[in-house]
Amino acid sequence: MFSKVLVANRGEIALRIIRACRELGVTSVAVYSEADVDSMHVQLADEAVCIGGAASRDSYLKPDRILAAAEITEAEAIHPGYGFLSENARFAEICESCNVKFIGPSAEVIRKMGDKDTARRTATENKVPVTPGTGILKDAQEGLAAAKKIGLPVMIKATAGGGGRGMRPVFEEAEFVKMFQAASAEASAAFGNGDCYLEKLVLNPHHVEFQIIADSHGNYVHLGERDCSMQRRNQKIIEECPSPLLSPELRQRMGEASVNLIKAIGYENAGTIEYLVDESENFYFMEMNTRIQVEHPVTEEVMGCELIKEQIRIAAGEELSEHVRDAQPRGHSIECRINAEDPYQGFRPSPGTIDLWYAPGGKGVRVDTHVYSGYTVPPHYDSMIAKLIVTGTSREVAIARMKRALGEFMIRGIKTTIPFQQEIIEHPDFINGTYDIGWVGRFLEEKGL
Repeated sequence: MFSKVLVANRGEIALRIIRACRELGVTSVAVYSEADVDSMHVQLADEAVCIGGAASRDSYLKPDRILAAAEITEAEAIHPGYGFLSENARFAEICESCNVKFIGPSAEVIRKMGDKDTARRTATENKVPVTPGTGILKDAQEGLAAAKKIGLPVMIKATAGGGGRGMRPVFEEAEFVKMFQAASAEASAAFGNGDCYLEKLVLNPHHVEFQIIADSHGNYVHLGERDCSMQRRNQKIIEECPSPLLSPELRQRMGEASVNLIKAIGYENAGTIEYLVDESENFYFMEMNTRIQVEHPVTEEVMGCELIKEQIRIAAGEELSEHVRDAQPRGHSIECRINAEDPYQGFRPSPGTIDLWYAPGGKGVRVDTHVYSGYTVPPHYDSMIAKLIVTGTSREVAIARMKRALGEFMIRGIKTTIPFQQEIIEHPDFINGTYDIGWVGRFLEEKGL
């Protein structure tokens, strides 16, 4: 086991990793920007190093500063969390060259599965279904010709995209060129790569992802699925485990496909394979995230495991825990991402000082957060300030518990998404599990928002 791990992230995921390190008897090192000096992850880490200014490009996206912090603190490994450099193959390579263990898959696998065009081809080669589509397109005109051949609607996707950026649905030929240029420009600005490809757009599907984990001893397992269909502009709002859509037979087929894929690429550590599932129970590979996901707690609660600890143990060369290899689902878990946004003003970010913070509690309630009363939410980063996770013996119990927990949550001084999530949780479509990835958009239109 490592003696010291550096956490190359911020916010709730940084605090989550620090807590896992402490329970494993591992010393933790936090890195932070000037804007995060008062963040809880900085206060609770064993050591902390400031690595730059408030902007991500001046701090959390600076590999040289992160490696310098690892060197001066003598950290043996780096956990990247999610976002920032977590899927940056070059960063993983730099860690390796500096004899610092990157807690995640190899740079080669990150590069292979991070490029969405290559990932689609890899899935096809291993008999995992994919939607009809193209390789990387040289320009908008080539894309338009391909779209006509595939048949509209199509989805333009940036090969280096993520988090909903670099994606544009196209329903009419006349809008294709504009949408292609917008997707490419957005991806180029966000990821430094504007290459795009096309996929046939599956109308009104569910977004279902499988949590996988593997070690260097030949153990490859999946830990069930999460339904992430409740999303706004490709950004997830509510997730649940298991999916209310999947039949046992479909769950088995998708789980086997996921395990076969990670075996074929020699995957090591935790990751997620994302699929689109239509009403006829056809499923299509969408992409693979070679990192821990924001929504991993619902899997932990249902499967009785601790994924961050397993990531650290696997990176240290240990075998996957027996209770993880043999994990069986128990109950149902739902997560609400609590964002500092005003949902009734176009989800406008709401940074500022939190005057009062009171988190819900009780049986089956978990809150992952880095904030507290008096904390100032900075305007420089993603607006998520907490994750509210509830677990019950059934989906009905979990929904009732989430209603109760959202009602107890008190945050004053800033706007949050809690009122909007309360509306969703109480809606008949959510209660019946009949929502899809377009549901939030239609709901907002009906409300005139």
